[in-house]
Amino acid sequence: MNATDLWGNAVSGASPATVRGLEAATLKLHAYQADPVADIDAVIAEQPDCPMPHAFRAGVLATALDKAFEGEMLRSLEAAEALAPRANDRERGHIAALRLWADGDYSGATEAWGRTAIAHPRDGLAVQFAHIGDFALGYSHMLRDRIARVLPYWRGAPGQGFMLGMHAFGLEESGDYAAAEEVGRKALTLDRQDGWAAHAVAHVMEMTGRAAEGVAFIRATAPDWAPGSMFAYHNWWHLALFHLDRGDAAEALRLFDEDIAGGNFGQALELVDGSALLWRLHALGHPVGDRWHRLADGWKARIADGAYAFNDLHAMMAFVGLGDAAAQRELIANVRRSAEGAGTNAMMAREVGLPACLGFAAFGQGDYAEAVAQLLPIRGKANRFGGSHAQRDVFSWTLTEAALRLGDKPLAEAMATERLAAKPDSPLNLAWARRGAALEAKRAA
Repeated sequence: MNATDLWGNAVSGASPATVRGLEAATLKLHAYQADPVADIDAVIAEQPDCPMPHAFRAGVLATALDKAFEGEMLRSLEAAEALAPRANDRERGHIAALRLWADGDYSGATEAWGRTAIAHPRDGLAVQFAHIGDFALGYSHMLRDRIARVLPYWRGAPGQGFMLGMHAFGLEESGDYAAAEEVGRKALTLDRQDGWAAHAVAHVMEMTGRAAEGVAFIRATAPDWAPGSMFAYHNWWHLALFHLDRGDAAEALRLFDEDIAGGNFGQALELVDGSALLWRLHALGHPVGDRWHRLADGWKARIADGAYAFNDLHAMMAFVGLGDAAAQRELIANVRRSAEGAGTNAMMAREVGLPACLGFAAFGQGDYAEAVAQLLPIRGKANRFGGSHAQRDVFSWTLTEAALRLGDKPLAEAMATERLAAKPDSPLNLAWARRGAALEAKRAA
């Protein structure tokens, strides 16, 4: 049996019911609504000899960027590979990309999905997996361009809004904030459940220092994208950043407790957002109580993963926050081993992950000179270990605090001035500038 899906893609060995199940799971995944894996499991149970559902499942688990899912991902990949002889070229493109990912070649896998999307521009899964790969790799312009390639093929097609939402995020990461906001808002008019599009607009407001608007925007759109969302925790993280920029640490902590922690930090991406928020509060000197302990078990279970240096740095934040020197040493040793290995993550660990972990550990020990020595040289190339501009801002945040605590007036002034150039009305940045001025006044006294 062969059939064609909503977007004109041939699906090998599939019954009409299997194709309908794949379509429904794909649209859920595009919207980041729960639970596409459960849906695809039901499809596989009904027709286990169809290659594409297995590739779908493996792709979702791979791009979760969490080694905890590796066993299940490999099981699905091996099932897809066993069925590859009956797959078509498009499906074999997915399978080949997944094998590259499983072998540690994240950049090769992302490009393989990208090539599949070039050949089959209405293959939304290939587009989305490549988009997530570009995010994981810090490929800002490819987040934009890989989506721009396929947009003309999606006019009027089911899911057009999701492609626009991805394009909006790519435009934002490429610095085209006006276009990003326009496209992101258009995506939300086509599908109000599109949490990724809402997230793209939130990024625009974060990067342009529009915290009050950001709070209002997230609150206004949340009733549409938050129910059933697998991604809501990250949009709540953005809301917490807006409140923190305005000096409202109490509301940021409430969001941590009630919303960001909603999934109980069961996956790495949730742990990342939990660490990223608590670290910013910690660096500013706000007490966070025992909240670091809510992240401890999750990060300790992943301390030896060596799969994604971006995650490792966020684990280090938690270990520093906990004051767990043994965990810090163990993590640094593991990241050092990763840096000596092969594959995409080895490059990430060498270029950014290892010095970043050393710098954050030094900050936690009160060795601000060493923190600056480790972090300042890597800030300009931090995109090499993935994430967004907003996420990587933690480097500038930490450096600004380190410079102030060190009493390095020129560096503190430079960091505050740099931040004010991007966000001149930010209360947080203005507070940093005042602290820098106070350092100068103290020295002049």
